[in-house]
Amino acid sequence: MSDPVTQQEGSAMSTTADYDARRVTEIDAGDRSPLGEIVPSLPKMSTVVVDDDPNDVPFFELPGADLSGEELTVAVVPKRADEFMCSCCFLVQHRSRLRSTSGGRQICADCV
Repeated sequence: MSDPVTQQEGSAMSTTADYDARRVTEIDAGDRSPLGEIVPSLPKMSTVVVDDDPNDVPFFELPGADLSGEELTVAVVPKRADEFMCSCCFLVQHRSRLRSTSGGRQICADCV
């Protein structure tokens, strides 16, 4: 007695397709010219033009922004008890960001 499922499988096996195989398109099947024939049809190289504006000043100052005569004052806040200074980046960080302490060196989460 013949099983219809096995008959279908048997007929399907003879017409299987290899889906991993490369598909050949019309472009692939077309004429493959050697590179020497293609190169003359390419456009010629052109020279590069640098846009150099003589009015550009590399260091510019804003009008009225001369602060050379001004003294700047910065308020220094002492380190709190719950803060530490990272020995790599020298930033004062909160204790929750402390990741490593080796040989008296405290290192933050960013520098680990």
